[in-house]
Amino acid sequence: MKFIISSTTLLRGLQKISGVLTTNNTLPILEDFLFELGHDSLTITASDLETTISVVVKPDMSESTGVIAIPAKMLLDIMKTFSDIPVTITVQGTNIEIFAGEGKYKLIGHESDEFPQKPVLENTKSLSLNGSLLVNAFNKTLFATGNDELRPVMAGVFCEVSETSLTFVATDAHKLVRYRRNDVASEEYSSIILPKKPLNHLKNILPDDEGVDVLMEFNDTNAVVKFGDISMICRLIEGRYPNYEAVIPAQNPYRLTVDRKNLLTAIRRVSIFGSKSTHQVRFKLSGKELVLTAEDIDFASEAKERLTCSYEGDDMEIGFNSRFMLEMLSNLEPETVIIEMSAPNRAGIILTEREEGDPEDILMLIMPVMITQ
Repeated sequence: MKFIISSTTLLRGLQKISGVLTTNNTLPILEDFLFELGHDSLTITASDLETTISVVVKPDMSESTGVIAIPAKMLLDIMKTFSDIPVTITVQGTNIEIFAGEGKYKLIGHESDEFPQKPVLENTKSLSLNGSLLVNAFNKTLFATGNDELRPVMAGVFCEVSETSLTFVATDAHKLVRYRRNDVASEEYSSIILPKKPLNHLKNILPDDEGVDVLMEFNDTNAVVKFGDISMICRLIEGRYPNYEAVIPAQNPYRLTVDRKNLLTAIRRVSIFGSKSTHQVRFKLSGKELVLTAEDIDFASEAKERLTCSYEGDDMEIGFNSRFMLEMLSNLEPETVIIEMSAPNRAGIILTEREEGDPEDILMLIMPVMITQ
């Protein structure tokens, strides 16, 4: 097995898939890249058992097809040192030699039969999406996923497609995000729970481009995402996702409209002086004024800041977790946000102003923090 390839082409391919690699694996082979050389293409695969991702690159020259597992860290480290030069890799048994410029490097690979087999998906359903939509959906939802090992379904993003829309939902019981697209639909209802780790990697390598077509195929146990030269298969999270629609309050008579960046920076400043255990920031609403306050009694620190706003409803004081509020506001783009509320002990809903015909519908829900006197 022998091939010649540009060092830059090879490094780019390796970096696209290296995000799924982990250290301290129970199987040492999972610290390797699997190289499969065909007549005119090279397929490189990485896996952590739960997720398997492959990239196809084109070598400049190839001789005798073959398969070998190559230690990932050593290969990545050496490739990062080269400028854009041709690299020749030859394999005999498990002996690997790399020739680049005036250098010659030797390392030992592993037999490919130890590497996990890619699952074969049967009875699949499919969705064709654009890259920009998926990147946006993952950016808007992933931060709201949970980390509770006792509730694994909350450690993923719930995806459901119906006859009218495509919806992504994430929650950790303190906050919830529902990202809906009304321009994507399917004749048949389907729902899956996608795990957090592969989605984080996917959003980093997916081109944020509406011209990039992404094919998603899934069944009850696995999902595969294909775009360009990348193919990623991940195991789905099993279980029943909470009924998220039931926790979204239907009646929210109090409505606060405020500049998003002004609110974001004000909370960021005020929260510095707040409690490091509760992260509480109080919202005091009356007329055209919003007063933000935070205090830490243990350190005798406090902060107060006024913002002009538009508020419809009775005077009200409600507490929110500043970290959650900052995360939500940071993941929105519009200049103005709307916060709908009903009572100090009921969830607040963050919305954005939508133009007529806008297919994107974002709703964020945040649970209040009990106000301590």
